[in-house]
Amino acid sequence: MAEEQKQQLFTEQLKRIIAEKRERLRRPVRYHITTMGCQMNARDSEKLSGVLSEIGCAETDSEDADILLFNTCTVRENANEKLYGHLGIVKHFKKVNPDMLIGICGCMMQEKDEVLRIRQKYHFVNLVFGTHNIWKFPELLYACETEKQRVFDVEEQRDAFRDHMPVKRKLRFKSGVNIMYGCNNFCTYCIVPYVRGREQSREPEDILAEVRALVADGVKEIMLLGQNVNSYGKTLERPVGFADLLRRVCRVQGLQRVRFMTPHPKDLSDDLIAAIRENPKVCRHLHLPLQSGSTGILRRMNRRYTKEAYLSLVDKIKRELPDVGLTTDIIVGFPGETEEDFQDTLDVVRRCHFQSAFTFIYSKRSGTPAASFEEQVAPEVVADRMKRLIELVQSQAGTVADRDQGNVMPVLVEEEDSHAEGYLTGRLGNNLMVHFPGDRSLIGEIVDVELTESKGFYYMGRRKE
Repeated sequence: MAEEQKQQLFTEQLKRIIAEKRERLRRPVRYHITTMGCQMNARDSEKLSGVLSEIGCAETDSEDADILLFNTCTVRENANEKLYGHLGIVKHFKKVNPDMLIGICGCMMQEKDEVLRIRQKYHFVNLVFGTHNIWKFPELLYACETEKQRVFDVEEQRDAFRDHMPVKRKLRFKSGVNIMYGCNNFCTYCIVPYVRGREQSREPEDILAEVRALVADGVKEIMLLGQNVNSYGKTLERPVGFADLLRRVCRVQGLQRVRFMTPHPKDLSDDLIAAIRENPKVCRHLHLPLQSGSTGILRRMNRRYTKEAYLSLVDKIKRELPDVGLTTDIIVGFPGETEEDFQDTLDVVRRCHFQSAFTFIYSKRSGTPAASFEEQVAPEVVADRMKRLIELVQSQAGTVADRDQGNVMPVLVEEEDSHAEGYLTGRLGNNLMVHFPGDRSLIGEIVDVELTESKGFYYMGRRKE
Protein backbone atom coordinates (compact mmCIF):
# COMPACT_ATOMS: atom_id res chain seq x y z
CA MET A 1 0.00 0.00 0.00
CA ALA A 2 2.89 2.37 0.76
CA GLU A 3 4.19 2.07 -2.80
CA GLU A 4 0.70 2.57 -4.21
CA GLN A 5 0.32 5.78 -2.18
CA LYS A 6 3.78 6.94 -3.24
CA GLN A 7 2.97 6.50 -6.93
CA GLN A 8 -0.35 8.28 -6.44
CA LEU A 9 1.51 11.29 -5.03
CA PHE A 10 3.68 11.39 -8.15
CA THR A 11 0.51 11.10 -10.26
CA GLU A 12 -1.00 14.15 -8.52
CA GLN A 13 2.18 16.15 -9.16
CA LEU A 14 2.16 15.08 -12.82
CA LYS A 15 -1.40 16.37 -13.19
CA ARG A 16 -0.14 19.84 -12.27
CA ILE A 17 2.85 19.59 -14.62
CA ILE A 18 0.71 18.45 -17.56
CA ALA A 19 -1.87 21.17 -16.89
CA GLU A 20 0.87 23.81 -17.00
CA LYS A 21 2.29 22.34 -20.19
CA ARG A 22 -1.17 22.23 -21.78
CA GLU A 23 -1.67 25.91 -20.97
CA ARG A 24 1.73 26.80 -22.39
CA LEU A 25 1.15 24.84 -25.60
CA ARG A 26 -2.47 26.02 -25.89
CA ARG A 27 -3.45 22.49 -26.92
CA PRO A 28 -3.68 19.03 -25.35
CA VAL A 29 -0.48 17.24 -24.35
CA ARG A 30 -0.54 14.26 -26.70
CA TYR A 31 0.76 10.77 -26.02
CA HIS A 32 1.22 7.64 -28.12
CA ILE A 33 2.23 4.11 -27.14
CA THR A 34 3.62 1.78 -29.80
CA THR A 35 3.12 -1.79 -28.57
CA MET A 36 5.14 -4.70 -29.91
CA GLY A 37 4.70 -8.35 -28.99
CA CYS A 38 2.25 -10.42 -27.00
CA GLN A 39 -1.02 -9.92 -25.13
CA MET A 40 0.90 -9.34 -21.89
CA ASN A 41 2.63 -6.36 -23.50
CA ALA A 42 -0.74 -5.11 -24.74
CA ARG A 43 -2.06 -5.29 -21.17
CA ASP A 44 0.98 -3.38 -19.88
CA SER A 45 0.38 -0.70 -22.50
CA GLU A 46 -3.19 -0.30 -21.24
CA LYS A 47 -1.73 0.40 -17.78
CA LEU A 48 0.70 3.00 -19.15
CA SER A 49 -2.17 4.56 -21.09
CA GLY A 50 -4.22 4.61 -17.89
CA VAL A 51 -1.58 6.66 -16.10
CA LEU A 52 -1.13 9.10 -18.98
CA SER A 53 -4.88 9.60 -19.30
CA GLU A 54 -5.25 10.13 -15.55
CA ILE A 55 -2.65 12.91 -15.51
CA GLY A 56 -4.47 14.74 -18.31
CA CYS A 57 -2.79 13.66 -21.55
CA ALA A 58 -4.74 12.99 -24.74
CA GLU A 59 -4.04 9.90 -26.86
CA THR A 60 -3.07 10.36 -30.52
CA ASP A 61 -2.64 7.85 -33.35
CA SER A 62 0.68 9.34 -34.45
CA GLU A 63 4.18 8.75 -33.08
CA ASP A 64 4.66 12.50 -33.55
CA ALA A 65 3.51 13.07 -29.96
CA ASP A 66 4.64 14.98 -26.87
CA ILE A 67 5.11 11.74 -24.92
CA LEU A 68 6.02 8.68 -27.00
CA LEU A 69 6.50 5.25 -25.44
CA PHE A 70 7.74 2.08 -27.12
CA ASN A 71 6.64 -1.08 -25.29
CA THR A 72 9.09 -3.56 -26.77
CA CYS A 73 9.21 -7.26 -27.57
CA THR A 74 12.46 -9.20 -27.76
CA VAL A 75 11.35 -12.73 -28.68
CA ARG A 76 13.18 -12.40 -32.00
CA GLU A 77 16.15 -10.23 -32.83
CA ASN A 78 14.28 -8.63 -35.73
CA ALA A 79 11.85 -7.29 -33.10
CA ASN A 80 14.82 -5.38 -31.63
CA GLU A 81 15.76 -4.02 -35.03
CA LYS A 82 12.15 -2.95 -35.53
CA LEU A 83 12.51 -0.65 -32.53
CA TYR A 84 15.69 0.92 -33.88
CA GLY A 85 13.91 1.53 -37.17
CA HIS A 86 11.20 3.44 -35.32
CA LEU A 87 13.79 5.43 -33.39
CA GLY A 88 15.42 6.51 -36.65
CA ILE A 89 12.11 8.03 -37.71
CA VAL A 90 11.08 9.70 -34.45
CA LYS A 91 14.50 11.31 -34.04
CA HIS A 92 13.36 13.80 -36.66
CA PHE A 93 10.15 14.50 -34.71
CA LYS A 94 12.23 15.43 -31.69
CA LYS A 95 14.32 17.88 -33.72
CA VAL A 96 11.11 19.76 -34.51
CA ASN A 97 9.75 19.36 -30.96
CA PRO A 98 12.73 19.39 -28.53
CA ASP A 99 10.37 19.00 -25.54
CA MET A 100 9.18 15.64 -26.87
CA LEU A 101 9.71 12.87 -24.30
CA ILE A 102 10.66 9.47 -25.73
CA GLY A 103 10.56 6.40 -23.50
CA ILE A 104 11.29 2.70 -24.05
CA CYS A 105 10.04 -0.13 -21.85
CA GLY A 106 9.11 -3.80 -22.12
CA CYS A 107 11.05 -7.03 -22.49
CA MET A 108 13.86 -5.65 -24.66
CA MET A 109 14.84 -3.29 -21.85
CA GLN A 110 15.56 -6.28 -19.60
CA GLU A 111 18.62 -6.98 -21.79
CA LYS A 112 21.68 -5.17 -20.47
CA ASP A 113 23.36 -4.93 -23.88
CA GLU A 114 20.32 -3.26 -25.42
CA VAL A 115 19.99 -0.79 -22.54
CA LEU A 116 23.68 0.08 -22.94
CA ARG A 117 23.19 0.57 -26.67
CA ILE A 118 20.29 2.97 -26.04
CA ARG A 119 22.28 4.86 -23.41
CA GLN A 120 25.35 5.29 -25.60
CA LYS A 121 23.94 5.74 -29.10
CA TYR A 122 20.41 7.12 -28.75
CA HIS A 123 20.91 10.23 -26.64
CA PHE A 124 17.48 11.61 -27.57
CA VAL A 125 15.76 8.81 -25.61
CA ASN A 126 14.70 10.21 -22.23
CA LEU A 127 13.33 7.24 -20.30
CA VAL A 128 14.10 3.52 -20.08
CA PHE A 129 12.49 0.98 -17.74
CA GLY A 130 11.73 -2.76 -17.88
CA THR A 131 8.94 -5.23 -17.25
CA HIS A 132 9.61 -5.66 -13.53
CA ASN A 133 9.09 -2.03 -12.51
CA ILE A 134 6.35 -0.77 -14.78
CA TRP A 135 4.42 0.14 -11.63
CA LYS A 136 6.98 2.95 -11.03
CA PHE A 137 6.01 4.72 -14.25
CA PRO A 138 4.52 7.82 -12.50
CA GLU A 139 7.70 8.26 -10.45
CA LEU A 140 9.99 7.82 -13.45
CA LEU A 141 7.94 10.15 -15.65
CA TYR A 142 7.95 12.77 -12.89
CA ALA A 143 11.76 12.54 -12.67
CA CYS A 144 12.03 13.08 -16.43
CA GLU A 145 9.69 16.08 -16.37
CA THR A 146 11.23 17.83 -13.37
CA GLU A 147 14.94 16.99 -13.48
CA LYS A 148 15.22 17.29 -17.27
CA GLN A 149 17.68 14.40 -17.28
CA ARG A 150 17.65 10.96 -18.84
CA VAL A 151 16.19 8.31 -16.53
CA PHE A 152 17.25 4.65 -16.74
CA ASP A 153 15.62 2.36 -14.17
CA VAL A 154 15.67 -1.38 -14.85
CA GLU A 155 15.19 -4.05 -12.16
CA GLU A 156 16.79 -7.45 -12.67
CA GLN A 157 13.88 -9.30 -11.10
CA ARG A 158 10.35 -8.75 -9.85
CA ASP A 159 10.23 -8.50 -6.06
CA ALA A 160 6.45 -8.25 -5.63
CA PHE A 161 3.14 -7.87 -7.46
CA ARG A 162 1.95 -4.29 -7.69
CA ASP A 163 -1.09 -4.21 -9.94
CA HIS A 164 -2.53 -0.93 -8.67
CA MET A 165 -2.07 1.05 -11.90
CA PRO A 166 -5.11 2.59 -13.60
CA VAL A 167 -5.99 0.98 -16.92
CA LYS A 168 -7.33 2.48 -20.13
CA ARG A 169 -8.72 -0.43 -22.12
CA LYS A 170 -8.70 -0.49 -25.91
CA LEU A 171 -12.15 -2.10 -25.80
CA ARG A 172 -14.47 -1.25 -22.92
CA PHE A 173 -16.09 -4.71 -22.97
CA LYS A 174 -12.92 -6.88 -23.10
CA SER A 175 -9.89 -7.06 -20.85
CA GLY A 176 -6.84 -9.14 -20.12
CA VAL A 177 -6.00 -10.13 -16.55
CA ASN A 178 -2.48 -11.18 -15.62
CA ILE A 179 -2.58 -14.31 -13.46
CA MET A 180 1.18 -14.94 -13.42
CA TYR A 181 4.46 -13.59 -14.71
CA GLY A 182 7.62 -15.24 -15.99
CA CYS A 183 8.41 -18.70 -17.31
CA ASN A 184 10.35 -21.74 -16.06
CA ASN A 185 10.38 -23.78 -19.26
CA PHE A 186 13.62 -22.57 -20.91
CA CYS A 187 12.88 -23.72 -24.43
CA THR A 188 16.25 -23.54 -26.17
CA TYR A 189 15.08 -20.98 -28.76
CA CYS A 190 13.31 -18.62 -26.33
CA ILE A 191 14.60 -15.53 -24.51
CA VAL A 192 11.45 -15.00 -22.40
CA PRO A 193 12.61 -16.69 -19.14
CA TYR A 194 15.70 -14.46 -19.19
CA VAL A 195 13.80 -11.18 -19.63
CA ARG A 196 10.47 -11.91 -17.92
CA GLY A 197 12.06 -13.87 -15.07
CA ARG A 198 10.99 -17.03 -13.29
CA GLU A 199 7.35 -17.96 -12.75
CA GLN A 200 5.40 -16.10 -10.09
CA SER A 201 1.66 -16.54 -9.63
CA ARG A 202 -0.74 -13.94 -8.28
CA GLU A 203 -2.99 -14.86 -5.37
CA PRO A 204 -6.37 -16.13 -6.61
CA GLU A 205 -8.32 -13.65 -4.48
CA ASP A 206 -6.42 -10.75 -6.05
CA ILE A 207 -7.24 -12.08 -9.51
CA LEU A 208 -10.91 -12.59 -8.65
CA ALA A 209 -11.14 -9.09 -7.15
CA GLU A 210 -9.77 -7.65 -10.40
CA VAL A 211 -12.21 -9.70 -12.48
CA ARG A 212 -15.17 -8.54 -10.35
CA ALA A 213 -14.10 -4.92 -10.69
CA LEU A 214 -13.79 -5.26 -14.46
CA VAL A 215 -17.22 -6.86 -14.76
CA ALA A 216 -18.69 -4.04 -12.66
CA ASP A 217 -17.09 -1.65 -15.17
CA GLY A 218 -18.87 -3.27 -18.12
CA VAL A 219 -16.41 -5.99 -19.19
CA LYS A 220 -18.09 -9.02 -20.75
CA GLU A 221 -15.02 -11.06 -21.76
CA ILE A 222 -11.86 -11.74 -19.76
CA MET A 223 -8.63 -13.24 -21.06
CA LEU A 224 -6.44 -14.81 -18.36
CA LEU A 225 -2.81 -14.13 -19.26
CA GLY A 226 0.46 -15.90 -18.49
CA GLN A 227 3.48 -17.24 -20.35
CA ASN A 228 2.31 -20.73 -19.35
CA VAL A 229 -1.07 -20.59 -17.63
CA ASN A 230 -1.00 -24.35 -16.99
CA SER A 231 1.77 -23.72 -14.44
CA TYR A 232 -0.38 -21.28 -12.50
CA GLY A 233 -0.35 -21.64 -8.73
CA LYS A 234 2.83 -23.66 -8.27
CA THR A 235 4.64 -20.79 -6.53
CA LEU A 236 1.81 -19.91 -4.15
CA GLU A 237 2.08 -20.67 -0.44
CA ARG A 238 -1.22 -22.51 -0.82
CA PRO A 239 -1.02 -23.96 -4.35
CA VAL A 240 -4.09 -23.58 -6.56
CA GLY A 241 -4.26 -25.26 -9.96
CA PHE A 242 -5.23 -23.39 -13.10
CA ALA A 243 -8.35 -25.53 -13.57
CA ASP A 244 -9.59 -24.50 -10.12
CA LEU A 245 -8.84 -20.84 -10.82
CA LEU A 246 -10.75 -21.09 -14.11
CA ARG A 247 -13.79 -22.53 -12.30
CA ARG A 248 -13.70 -19.74 -9.72
CA VAL A 249 -13.45 -17.05 -12.40
CA CYS A 250 -16.43 -18.57 -14.21
CA ARG A 251 -18.51 -18.18 -11.04
CA VAL A 252 -18.14 -14.38 -11.12
CA GLN A 253 -21.64 -12.98 -11.62
CA GLY A 254 -22.09 -10.94 -14.81
CA LEU A 255 -19.03 -12.31 -16.60
CA GLN A 256 -20.09 -13.80 -19.93
CA ARG A 257 -16.91 -15.09 -21.58
CA VAL A 258 -13.52 -16.37 -20.40
CA ARG A 259 -10.45 -17.05 -22.53
CA PHE A 260 -6.87 -17.86 -21.60
CA MET A 261 -3.44 -17.63 -23.21
CA THR A 262 -1.13 -19.56 -23.39
CA PRO A 263 -1.15 -23.22 -22.23
CA HIS A 264 1.84 -25.53 -22.63
CA PRO A 265 1.07 -29.02 -24.00
CA LYS A 266 3.23 -30.77 -21.40
CA ASP A 267 1.12 -29.36 -18.54
CA LEU A 268 -2.41 -29.47 -19.97
CA SER A 269 -4.32 -31.66 -17.53
CA ASP A 270 -7.48 -33.76 -17.75
CA ASP A 271 -8.86 -31.52 -15.00
CA LEU A 272 -8.43 -28.43 -17.19
CA ILE A 273 -10.24 -30.11 -20.07
CA ALA A 274 -13.02 -31.02 -17.63
CA ALA A 275 -13.19 -27.43 -16.34
CA ILE A 276 -13.62 -26.15 -19.89
CA ARG A 277 -16.28 -28.75 -20.66
CA GLU A 278 -18.21 -27.97 -17.46
CA ASN A 279 -18.30 -24.20 -17.93
CA PRO A 280 -20.08 -22.75 -20.97
CA LYS A 281 -18.52 -19.36 -20.19
CA VAL A 282 -15.12 -20.70 -21.29
CA CYS A 283 -14.67 -19.99 -24.99
CA ARG A 284 -14.18 -23.07 -27.13
CA HIS A 285 -10.81 -21.96 -28.43
CA LEU A 286 -7.52 -23.53 -27.41
CA HIS A 287 -4.16 -22.26 -28.59
CA LEU A 288 -1.79 -25.21 -28.20
CA PRO A 289 1.73 -24.46 -29.48
CA LEU A 290 3.23 -27.39 -31.38
CA GLN A 291 6.51 -25.80 -32.58
CA SER A 292 7.54 -29.03 -34.34
CA GLY A 293 6.02 -32.42 -35.12
CA SER A 294 9.37 -34.19 -34.80
CA THR A 295 10.15 -35.79 -31.45
CA GLY A 296 13.86 -35.32 -32.11
CA ILE A 297 13.48 -31.60 -32.81
CA LEU A 298 11.14 -31.20 -29.84
CA ARG A 299 13.88 -32.71 -27.68
CA ARG A 300 16.42 -30.21 -29.04
CA MET A 301 13.90 -27.45 -28.32
CA ASN A 302 13.48 -28.71 -24.72
CA ARG A 303 9.71 -28.84 -25.17
CA ARG A 304 9.39 -31.98 -23.00
CA TYR A 305 6.72 -33.79 -24.99
CA THR A 306 6.80 -36.08 -28.02
CA LYS A 307 4.92 -36.13 -31.29
CA GLU A 308 2.85 -39.04 -30.02
CA ALA A 309 2.04 -37.28 -26.72
CA TYR A 310 0.89 -34.16 -28.57
CA LEU A 311 -1.35 -36.15 -30.92
CA SER A 312 -2.80 -38.10 -27.99
CA LEU A 313 -3.57 -34.83 -26.19
CA VAL A 314 -5.29 -33.37 -29.25
CA ASP A 315 -7.38 -36.54 -29.65
CA LYS A 316 -8.47 -36.23 -26.02
CA ILE A 317 -9.31 -32.53 -26.38
CA LYS A 318 -11.40 -33.10 -29.50
CA ARG A 319 -13.16 -36.07 -27.91
CA GLU A 320 -14.10 -34.08 -24.80
CA LEU A 321 -14.61 -30.71 -26.57
CA PRO A 322 -15.89 -31.55 -30.07
CA ASP A 323 -16.70 -27.91 -30.88
CA VAL A 324 -13.25 -26.56 -29.95
CA GLY A 325 -11.27 -24.35 -32.33
CA LEU A 326 -7.65 -25.45 -32.14
CA THR A 327 -4.81 -23.10 -33.14
CA THR A 328 -1.06 -23.47 -32.83
CA ASP A 329 2.47 -22.10 -33.34
CA ILE A 330 5.00 -23.83 -35.60
CA ILE A 331 8.70 -23.07 -36.12
CA VAL A 332 10.23 -24.09 -39.47
CA GLY A 333 13.96 -24.61 -39.96
CA PHE A 334 15.08 -25.19 -36.37
CA PRO A 335 18.77 -26.23 -36.33
CA GLY A 336 19.14 -29.85 -37.38
CA GLU A 337 15.65 -30.12 -38.92
CA THR A 338 15.75 -32.68 -41.73
CA GLU A 339 13.14 -33.28 -44.42
CA GLU A 340 12.01 -36.30 -42.37
CA ASP A 341 11.54 -34.04 -39.33
CA PHE A 342 9.55 -31.60 -41.42
CA GLN A 343 7.38 -34.39 -42.77
CA ASP A 344 6.54 -35.24 -39.14
CA THR A 345 5.35 -31.66 -38.70
CA LEU A 346 3.17 -31.89 -41.80
CA ASP A 347 1.81 -35.19 -40.52
CA VAL A 348 0.74 -33.59 -37.21
CA VAL A 349 -0.90 -30.70 -39.06
CA ARG A 350 -2.84 -33.12 -41.27
CA ARG A 351 -4.05 -35.11 -38.28
CA CYS A 352 -4.91 -32.19 -35.98
CA HIS A 353 -6.88 -30.04 -38.45
CA PHE A 354 -5.89 -26.72 -36.93
CA GLN A 355 -8.25 -23.79 -37.36
CA SER A 356 -5.18 -21.65 -38.01
CA ALA A 357 -1.46 -21.66 -37.27
CA PHE A 358 1.12 -18.96 -36.59
CA THR A 359 4.12 -20.09 -38.62
CA PHE A 360 7.63 -18.77 -38.03
CA ILE A 361 10.98 -19.22 -39.72
CA TYR A 362 13.57 -20.01 -37.07
CA SER A 363 16.02 -17.19 -36.51
CA LYS A 364 18.93 -17.16 -34.11
CA ARG A 365 18.19 -15.36 -30.85
CA SER A 366 21.40 -14.38 -29.08
CA GLY A 367 21.33 -15.31 -25.41
CA THR A 368 19.55 -18.62 -26.03
CA PRO A 369 21.16 -22.10 -26.23
CA ALA A 370 19.87 -22.71 -29.78
CA ALA A 371 21.86 -19.74 -31.09
CA SER A 372 25.02 -21.84 -30.79
CA PHE A 373 23.53 -25.02 -32.26
CA GLU A 374 25.20 -26.33 -35.38
CA GLU A 375 23.40 -27.71 -38.46
CA GLN A 376 21.65 -24.48 -39.38
CA VAL A 377 19.18 -25.14 -42.21
CA ALA A 378 19.84 -23.45 -45.56
CA PRO A 379 17.53 -20.44 -46.20
CA GLU A 380 16.24 -21.79 -49.53
CA VAL A 381 15.30 -25.09 -47.85
CA VAL A 382 13.48 -23.24 -45.05
CA ALA A 383 11.60 -21.08 -47.57
CA ASP A 384 10.40 -24.13 -49.47
CA ARG A 385 9.25 -25.85 -46.27
CA MET A 386 7.45 -22.75 -45.08
CA LYS A 387 5.59 -22.51 -48.39
CA ARG A 388 4.44 -26.13 -48.16
CA LEU A 389 3.37 -25.72 -44.53
CA ILE A 390 1.33 -22.57 -45.19
CA GLU A 391 -0.42 -24.21 -48.15
CA LEU A 392 -1.40 -27.17 -45.96
CA VAL A 393 -2.61 -25.00 -43.07
CA GLN A 394 -4.69 -22.83 -45.39
CA SER A 395 -6.24 -25.77 -47.18
CA GLN A 396 -7.30 -27.30 -43.87
CA ALA A 397 -8.55 -24.04 -42.32
CA GLY A 398 -11.34 -23.75 -44.87
CA THR A 399 -12.52 -27.26 -44.16
CA VAL A 400 -12.51 -26.65 -40.40
CA ALA A 401 -14.51 -23.43 -40.78
CA ASP A 402 -17.03 -25.03 -43.11
CA ARG A 403 -18.36 -27.23 -40.31
CA ASP A 404 -20.24 -24.30 -38.72
CA GLN A 405 -21.58 -22.73 -41.92
CA GLY A 406 -25.35 -22.36 -41.61
CA ASN A 407 -25.30 -22.50 -37.79
CA VAL A 408 -26.54 -19.70 -35.56
CA MET A 409 -23.86 -18.80 -32.98
CA PRO A 410 -23.27 -16.06 -30.38
CA VAL A 411 -20.92 -13.29 -31.52
CA LEU A 412 -19.29 -10.59 -29.39
CA VAL A 413 -19.50 -7.48 -31.57
CA GLU A 414 -16.16 -5.65 -31.47
CA GLU A 415 -16.18 -2.84 -34.04
CA GLU A 416 -17.50 -1.46 -37.29
CA ASP A 417 -16.18 -3.34 -40.31
CA SER A 418 -13.37 -1.27 -41.81
CA HIS A 419 -13.93 -2.75 -45.29
CA ALA A 420 -17.71 -2.63 -45.71
CA GLU A 421 -19.97 0.25 -44.74
CA GLY A 422 -22.96 -0.78 -42.64
CA TYR A 423 -21.27 -3.98 -41.46
CA LEU A 424 -19.98 -4.98 -38.03
CA THR A 425 -17.15 -7.30 -37.04
CA GLY A 426 -17.38 -9.70 -34.12
CA ARG A 427 -15.74 -12.80 -32.71
CA LEU A 428 -17.07 -16.29 -32.11
CA GLY A 429 -16.18 -18.28 -29.03
CA ASN A 430 -13.76 -20.32 -31.18
CA ASN A 431 -12.00 -17.01 -32.02
CA LEU A 432 -13.00 -16.81 -35.70
CA MET A 433 -14.21 -13.44 -36.96
CA VAL A 434 -17.69 -12.79 -38.37
CA HIS A 435 -18.75 -9.85 -40.56
CA PHE A 436 -22.45 -9.03 -40.75
CA PRO A 437 -24.80 -6.08 -41.37
CA GLY A 438 -25.68 -4.12 -38.26
CA ASP A 439 -25.79 -0.84 -36.38
CA ARG A 440 -22.82 0.35 -34.32
CA SER A 441 -25.08 0.45 -31.24
CA LEU A 442 -24.51 -3.33 -31.07
CA ILE A 443 -20.76 -2.92 -30.40
CA GLY A 444 -19.95 -4.56 -27.09
CA GLU A 445 -23.04 -6.79 -27.16
CA ILE A 446 -23.26 -10.55 -27.66
CA VAL A 447 -25.76 -11.30 -30.42
CA ASP A 448 -26.87 -14.39 -32.32
CA VAL A 449 -25.60 -14.49 -35.90
CA GLU A 450 -26.32 -17.00 -38.64
CA LEU A 451 -23.06 -17.96 -40.36
CA THR A 452 -24.18 -17.76 -43.96
CA GLU A 453 -20.83 -18.18 -45.76
CA SER A 454 -17.47 -19.58 -44.70
CA LYS A 455 -14.45 -17.71 -46.03
CA GLY A 456 -11.85 -20.07 -44.52
CA PHE A 457 -10.47 -17.77 -41.83
CA TYR A 458 -13.70 -15.83 -41.19
CA TYR A 459 -17.44 -15.89 -41.88
CA MET A 460 -20.05 -13.67 -43.45
CA GLY A 461 -23.33 -13.72 -41.57
CA ARG A 462 -26.64 -12.08 -40.70
CA ARG A 463 -28.09 -11.33 -37.32
CA LYS A 464 -30.89 -13.56 -36.01
CA GLU A 465 -33.26 -11.56 -33.80
